[in-house]
Amino acid sequence: MKIRGTYLIFSLLLSLDCHAADICGKKAQGEIMQGHAPGYREVIFKNKTHKISPDGRFIIAFERDNAGREPLTLVDKDGKKITYKFKVDKTQWDIQNLKGVQPRKVTPSPEDNAAIEKERKLIRTALAEDKADLFWQKGFIRPVDGRISGNFGGQRIMNGKKMNPHAGMDIAAPEGTPIKAAADGIITLTAPELFYSGNVVVIDHGYGLQTIYAHLSRIDVKKGDKVKQGDIIGKVGRTGRVTGPHLHWGASLRGTKFNPQSLLNMPKTDNFCFNL
Repeated sequence: MKIRGTYLIFSLLLSLDCHAADICGKKAQGEIMQGHAPGYREVIFKNKTHKISPDGRFIIAFERDNAGREPLTLVDKDGKKITYKFKVDKTQWDIQNLKGVQPRKVTPSPEDNAAIEKERKLIRTALAEDKADLFWQKGFIRPVDGRISGNFGGQRIMNGKKMNPHAGMDIAAPEGTPIKAAADGIITLTAPELFYSGNVVVIDHGYGLQTIYAHLSRIDVKKGDKVKQGDIIGKVGRTGRVTGPHLHWGASLRGTKFNPQSLLNMPKTDNFCFNL
């Protein structure tokens, strides 16, 4: 094991014939890791199958509450499986005590439940995309400059009521601030006036990796659009469940929500932080 900056680099010797896979990133709750496994066709992690690119690259992500030793299984072109286990480190989550939230957004009425279920279905469908594109290999940028007003994974207390942990990162910015696409991708969802998310956009970056942009004041793209990193997709707003203008930036890999901040640390295609 070698340590380089904030990354832990593992050389996984996985078979007697010296086939090897390298994996790079922070092996902790809420993080994404990137690997290289030439000669293998897919990765199985947390009962989810992840593609391996033609040049042997793959990504996996840890949920907020991943704990203990996790098995990672590589499958070669002949179907042979090799499993490696490693320990996932714990992350210290903060507590977010929010006051002044609209009571209806904290304790929805029975009539609101239908709108909530519609929202969840729309987002689940968008996050289930499985495109073969490799946009994620080019790296990510922060979509908005501003103060981090809410961290991923924080235990949220709204108006004194304990809620689910935060599934994204909130970036406070003035209403109307342009929002950039964090990476190249394809728009898979644009939805207005959702109960919790307000106006929301989802971008698919390939291999089951999506980024989510919520609470927009306006949406400047439509479903099916191809965007480049830095393209303007909308503007910061205060729609949905908010206490002030900000961008909720989320990330998901095959339905596993993780800290989008970790996308900024992913090595770019031409500058991986490991070597075979």
